[in-house]
Amino acid sequence: MTVDLLLREPNFVVANKPSGLSVHRGWDASRDTVMSRLRDELGTWVYPVHRLDRATSGALVVALDPDTASRFSESFRDGLVRKEYVALVRGTIREAGTIDHPVLLESGERADAITDYEPIAIARDRYTLVRVWPRTGRAHQIRRHMKHLSRHILGDTTYGDGRENRKLREEVGLHRMALHARAIALPHPETGVVIEVLAPMPEDLRAPLIALGFDPAILI
Repeated sequence: MTVDLLLREPNFVVANKPSGLSVHRGWDASRDTVMSRLRDELGTWVYPVHRLDRATSGALVVALDPDTASRFSESFRDGLVRKEYVALVRGTIREAGTIDHPVLLESGERADAITDYEPIAIARDRYTLVRVWPRTGRAHQIRRHMKHLSRHILGDTTYGDGRENRKLREEVGLHRMALHARAIALPHPETGVVIEVLAPMPEDLRAPLIALGFDPAILI
C-alpha cells in the first residue's frame, strides 16, 4: 500500500499519514512503516524530520536528502514550525485556553510544555471537538495535556478513558485515536517562504464524528 502525498517537491514531501501506521521502526520492530512505504514508492532514501504517534493521522514532513532534513530540523528547533491538530475529547470545553504544564521525559527529567486550544463544536453535551496548537514538541504532549484537563482524547488507549473508548467503538465505530494533524506551516528549505499544507480529515475519523452529531461542514 502507498501513502498519499499532500505535497511533492524535489527535496521533500508532505505525506498524509494514516492512523495505525508507525512513522519508522520502533519498539514493535514493524517493517511496515511510513518510511518504508515512501522509500519503496519514491525509490529513494527518506529522512523523517518530525514524528506523529502511531495512532495519530495527518500531515507529516519527510526530507529526501540529509541537507534538507538538517534545514527542517533547524526550523523545528528554532520554533518556526506551526502545527495544528483536531481532537475529540470527553467532556465539554466552551472557551479557548492554554495549558502550561511540564511533561516527564524518558530521562526522568521534567520539560516545559505549552499547548493552546479552542473548541470547535460540542455534541451530545458530552463530547467536544477541539483545535489544538502545541507550542513545544514533547512526546505525547497533546494527549498528556488533554488528560491534565480531564478532557481525555477519545480512542487514546494510553492516556484516555477506557469506558468511553469502548462506548464509542460500539456506538459510532470509532476504532482509532481521535487525533488528527490537520495542518503544518513551516519555511521552505530553499526559499524560506512559509508554506502551509492541509491534511483532509480521514473517513475513519470523519464518519464517527458525523454519527455523534457533528456538522459534516466543519469536518475538513
